[in-house]
Amino acid sequence: MSIGTLDVTAIKGVGEESGKLLNKMGILTVGDLLEYFPFRYEDYALKRPTEAAHDERVTMAGKIQNEASVRYYGKNKNRLTFRIEVDGVLVTATFFNRAFLKSKLQPGMDVTVTGKWDAHRLTITGSELKFGIVEREGNLEPVYHSSGKVTSKALQKWIAAAFSAYGSQIEDPLPESIRKRYKLMGKGEALRHLHYPFNREATKQARRRYVYEELLLFQLKMRAFKEAIRNQQGGGQLDVKEDDIAAFTSLLPFPLTGAQQRAIADIVSDIRSPLRMNRLLQGDVGSGKTAVAAACMAGVVGAGGQCALMAPTEILAEQHATTIEAWFEPLGLKTALLVGSVKGKKRRELLDQIAKGEVDIVIGTHALIQEDVVFSTLSLVITDEQHRFGVEQRRILRDKGEHPDVLFMTATPIPRTLAISVFGDMDVSVLDEMPAGRKPIETYWVQHEMLERVLEFVRKEVKKGRQAYVICPLIEESEKLDVQNAIDFHSMLTAHFQGDAQVGLMHGRLQAAEKEAVMAAFARNELHILVSTTVVEVGVNVPNATVMVIYDADRFGLAQLHQLRGRVGRGDEKSYCILVAQPKTEVGKERMRIMTETSDGFVLSERDLELRGPGDFFGSKQSGLPDFKLADVVHDYRTLEAARQDADRIFKANVLKTDPEYRLLYDYLKKTGAFEEVKLD
Repeated sequence: MSIGTLDVTAIKGVGEESGKLLNKMGILTVGDLLEYFPFRYEDYALKRPTEAAHDERVTMAGKIQNEASVRYYGKNKNRLTFRIEVDGVLVTATFFNRAFLKSKLQPGMDVTVTGKWDAHRLTITGSELKFGIVEREGNLEPVYHSSGKVTSKALQKWIAAAFSAYGSQIEDPLPESIRKRYKLMGKGEALRHLHYPFNREATKQARRRYVYEELLLFQLKMRAFKEAIRNQQGGGQLDVKEDDIAAFTSLLPFPLTGAQQRAIADIVSDIRSPLRMNRLLQGDVGSGKTAVAAACMAGVVGAGGQCALMAPTEILAEQHATTIEAWFEPLGLKTALLVGSVKGKKRRELLDQIAKGEVDIVIGTHALIQEDVVFSTLSLVITDEQHRFGVEQRRILRDKGEHPDVLFMTATPIPRTLAISVFGDMDVSVLDEMPAGRKPIETYWVQHEMLERVLEFVRKEVKKGRQAYVICPLIEESEKLDVQNAIDFHSMLTAHFQGDAQVGLMHGRLQAAEKEAVMAAFARNELHILVSTTVVEVGVNVPNATVMVIYDADRFGLAQLHQLRGRVGRGDEKSYCILVAQPKTEVGKERMRIMTETSDGFVLSERDLELRGPGDFFGSKQSGLPDFKLADVVHDYRTLEAARQDADRIFKANVLKTDPEYRLLYDYLKKTGAFEEVKLD
């Protein structure tokens, strides 16, 4: 039995109760435990004050220079301070609520202090104190995410026991030829260096090896998935008529851009093909993805098929339903909205109509993938903001029909090179033109003290009959983050604009009906200013809104800021985005500058890639991306690209099934289950 299937309770010291706790953490097998990596390493190497970076966690050792003093404050709180000489520099050590140490600390004594370093005040706020000059072997200590009774120390003990009993059974899925080409260490050696980081360079090389393995497995899955989809028949090889698409586009109140026309041609060509479509439609905010999707749906329905459009939130689903229903009504096409709030008799009747084929287009949320939702002739599945859904959720919707064609849409502008690597299982269409007449949005960055002037500008816009959004990062007060929250801000603005403007409030904790009522009131201009969290990021279309104020803008990612900015500038009037922020870091300041310099989402995404990586564009754990243990698709982009090329080469050489060196990679692909239809031989 391999360690990948051996139950974690096989490890000495892991009993039934501990096993259950580990299972809850996703650790089911011995292999899972050995691949449960530290999320950081505590550095206990002794540092001189001149070497230590401000705000860094450091360890310093020196001789006590004075008697320790204790100050009491609050209820049962105290602060202990003393000075030590470290490499000729006088450093103040501070410990909170450790008054009992005072009598043990004497001038002339050697001590080792670990804590947070303040380079400006030459102060270390201690978390650990050792008597004598103590330098640990290896200096780095792994720290694991823990849960309840499963502490980081317990994990260290069990991992050591796993290595002792099963370390010799670790299999390496990477062929030796690949390891030699990239000078990668073996898997067993890499795992040991990641858990026992005695040598920084070795731990760095261990991470490099493991990242490559994760990305190669991911790219092989993507490549296999693409092969599987190519080998499937499409949704009946529909004979989409140009006349049906032309009939729809002639009713639109705007001409299609060249990019929209090209995207429609790509999608229609895929739908007509006997092979199954698996395409990503990528377009900046306001580039007209919905119109492209609707044109293709009109063609599919005209050819006798049903369509489903899945959106991540009820607000976005309702927005799509309102827009698409208005477009399709003159054509006599029947649309329906299926979301969580549609219940009881109304839901049963709707499901019956869908099953009988009486509904042409169903628009909804996760409610579309419930087991009792059955389609008559589902031929086209569209997933909006596709990165917000997990692969499994997308698969369930896809499996509702007989191999329907699949279109994914995203307004997150991902650089094309990265899109090809990350979404390697899809063909990519890009909407890189904006509709004619869409005015650029003027973007300004101001400090907090300018808020009064910003609000006066909002007042002037409201007096002209316009509307404004004010976005806040949090719903309610948090002690951890010094950010203005939406509820407080709403109260403040209600008082500030009393008699001049009606102020509404929107946040994620409102019930669906409450959100709908607020948005409807804002759309009707009954509310002039909408204070909101980022729930308005997608799916809100109010052409009369001309001002987007984002408070504490440095708390948001670049992509999120860009998405929010795209909520205005949808009408004929000039629009403005005002970023209110006092970023403390250079990266934060650079982000604000980038926002004021460009409104092109693709340029912005390239700049963000250069600046700091994937957090803003995918979210650190976006469900559409694999949940890597160590790899980061942007910081490790070169490795990702190398892995993609290697996966292509492996498939083209047809070695997975024939070469023993690739047996473990082949077994891995087979085990995933989703790739059973891949023709590997």
